[in-house]
Amino acid sequence: MAAITAAMVGELRAKTDAPMMECKKALTEAEGDPVKAEEILRVKLGTKASKASSRITAEGVVAAHIAGGVGALVEVNCETDFVTKNDEFLALAAACAKLIAEHNPADVAALLALPLDGKTVEEQRAALIGRIGENMSVRRFQRFETTGKLVSYLHGTRIGVVVDFTGADDQVGKDVAMHIAAMKPVSLSADQVPADLIEKERTVASLKAAESGKPAEIVSKMVEGSVQKFLKEVSLLNQTFVKNDKQTVEQMLKATNSAVKAFTMFVVGEGIEKKQDDFAAEVAAQVAAAKQA
Repeated sequence: MAAITAAMVGELRAKTDAPMMECKKALTEAEGDPVKAEEILRVKLGTKASKASSRITAEGVVAAHIAGGVGALVEVNCETDFVTKNDEFLALAAACAKLIAEHNPADVAALLALPLDGKTVEEQRAALIGRIGENMSVRRFQRFETTGKLVSYLHGTRIGVVVDFTGADDQVGKDVAMHIAAMKPVSLSADQVPADLIEKERTVASLKAAESGKPAEIVSKMVEGSVQKFLKEVSLLNQTFVKNDKQTVEQMLKATNSAVKAFTMFVVGEGIEKKQDDFAAEVAAQVAAAKQA
C-alpha cells in the first residue's frame, strides 16, 4: 500500500477543506489515490464543505466564557446573518470560548485541534459546514487569566467585551464593559494607542492645518492639538463616561476605588472586506445561462 505523506494530506485538505484526520483516513482507504480519496470525502462530508471554503466569512458572532479568574472572548465567522441564529453554530462558538478558557491554546490552529464531543473542533467545524452549506471560521480569540475580576458584555452577538478589573463593586466592571461596547476605545490609556493610528491622525491633521495659511509655528500647534484630542477620544481612561458626562472613565474609577487592568473588544467582521453582490449582474448571468441551456 502506498505511503501516506504529510504533503499528500495537506494537498487534499487544501482542495476539500476537510479535517486533516479525515483526509488521512480517506487517502488510506483510497490507497493513496487523491482522486478516489476526494470522492470518499464527498460521500462522508458532502460537497458543501469544499465549495464553501473559498467564500468570505464577514458575518458571525462573538462568544464569551468566564469561570473565576479565567475567561475568553472569541469571534467565529460565517457568510450570512441567517446562520448567526443557527443553534448549532451558536453552540460551536460557545464551546470554542469555553475550550479557550480551559485549555489556553496558543493560536487558532491549536484551538481547532482540541477535542470536542468525540472529534476535534476542526472536524466539528467541517461537518457543520457540510450540514449548513456555508463557510465558517474561527477568526480570533483572547484569553484572560487574572487575580482580579473578569466581566463580559455582549451587545447582541455582534459586539463582545471582556474587562479585567479590580474593585469591590461588580457593577463598575459591567458599566465599563458596556461603555467600551458603546464608545469603542482602541486602548486603555493614551500612551497605548498604536503608533500607526497616531501617525495617520497626524497626517490628516497636518493636511488640514496647512490649508489654514497660518505661520508654521501655529500650524505645528494646531496639529499637536488635534493629535492630543484624538488620543483622548480613543483611549478608555480619557473618554467621557457614558453614564455620567461630567466625569471621565478614569475619574469614575477613582471615585469607586476601582481600576481597569485590561480589556478586549471584538466587533464581528471588523476589518474584513465584504463581498459586494451585483444583483443586476447576477440576474443577467442567470438569464444568459438559461438561454444557453
